[in-house]
Amino acid sequence: MLTARRRTLTTAAALSTALLLASCGGSGDGGSDGTTLRLWHYEAPNSAMGVAWTEAIKEFEAQHPGVKVKFEEKSFEQIQKTAPMVLNSSDAPDLMEYNKGNATAGLLSKQGLLTDLTAEVTKRGWDKLLSPGVRTTSQYTNGVMGSGSWYGVTNYAEYTMLYFNKDLFKKYGVQEPTTSAQLTAALQKFKDKGITPLANAGAEYLAHQYLYQLALTRADRAWVDSYELYKGKPDFHDAAWTYAAETFAEWVKKGYLAKSSSGATAEQAGVSFLQGKAPILFSGSWWYGRFRSEATFDWGTSLWPDSKLTLGSGGNLWVVPKSAKNKQLAYDFIDITLSKRIQNLLGDKGGVPVAADPAAITDPKSKRLITDFTALSARDGLAFYPDWPVPGFYDVLVSETQKLITGSEKPEGFLDAVEKAYDKGVPAS
Repeated sequence: MLTARRRTLTTAAALSTALLLASCGGSGDGGSDGTTLRLWHYEAPNSAMGVAWTEAIKEFEAQHPGVKVKFEEKSFEQIQKTAPMVLNSSDAPDLMEYNKGNATAGLLSKQGLLTDLTAEVTKRGWDKLLSPGVRTTSQYTNGVMGSGSWYGVTNYAEYTMLYFNKDLFKKYGVQEPTTSAQLTAALQKFKDKGITPLANAGAEYLAHQYLYQLALTRADRAWVDSYELYKGKPDFHDAAWTYAAETFAEWVKKGYLAKSSSGATAEQAGVSFLQGKAPILFSGSWWYGRFRSEATFDWGTSLWPDSKLTLGSGGNLWVVPKSAKNKQLAYDFIDITLSKRIQNLLGDKGGVPVAADPAAITDPKSKRLITDFTALSARDGLAFYPDWPVPGFYDVLVSETQKLITGSEKPEGFLDAVEKAYDKGVPAS
């Protein structure tokens, strides 16, 4: 899976500052006598998850007199690269944050390195807290996500949305869109004013996420499951894919997406929005905290209009190593992170909780973020990411979408190339 790639692109600054505060450890750390919970995660201390989990540690220790949490902060890349080796040794922690997907948590489950949490999930009712779309990446059958045993549990989510510079909309007298027709009209009005309306990044994930979202406006759950979960054979020349490729190319031709964006990075796209150069950005909730702290103008968000589906998934997983010494303590900690109090805190700090009370969120923008996610989750609207299905697909999508931006390839050629790469990468059944 390339979730890690997308995540590190958008949170590289936070993750690069994560310091290794303790070595792998293991022997002599008190981990086997029930008085220590060894916990690894890679969230920055000032992130929504970092703040919420720090509070969860305090609550855990208050509920477990005599037990201490030995938190060992790791970098995302460190856990990603060393997890198989560490988990196959006596140095494994009791609880660890790990990346979701077939190539990561799925692979470890297939290798027998993770504890099957199914019984605990049912016993504690975690399955009732997570919507079908959120829990897809928690369950694996022979390493493939979507069904079967629970090998991880998430307590947050992520999804994509339209970010609006409200000041620019007011300045140029453009109506904030609530329908697809209004969105197209807004794009044209900004272009008529000499402004390229959409921030874009052809060198990274943004461009092909625009295209995938366009396809999702013509898709349903069965379409997504066929493409993402191998439940059927996708048709890359169907109405959804054809509409997406043709509309994307048309938007470039009309100037809604700049041809110069073919070589732009996600960071450059985000900065163009922050600097007030682009009135609209379509991207994920991972930008939310940054915009809240850095934007000097009035801004807002909305789900893509007239679409039941959008890109998104459950967040990374809490996994319990097969060799963990204190599994019951690990389960208790997961339970606390899913409690209303911790979920509400996560939401108020700019995260996307999976079990919060929207009425308890005090920050107005956070409230909108969670309200939209609640609506999206209720209609099973998380459609994952376009680069997930097969290894190496991210690079294919970047390259082929760049060709659409520069005009060196027609929509039909784009669809042919994507279909060829997909069919080559789908595992034999």
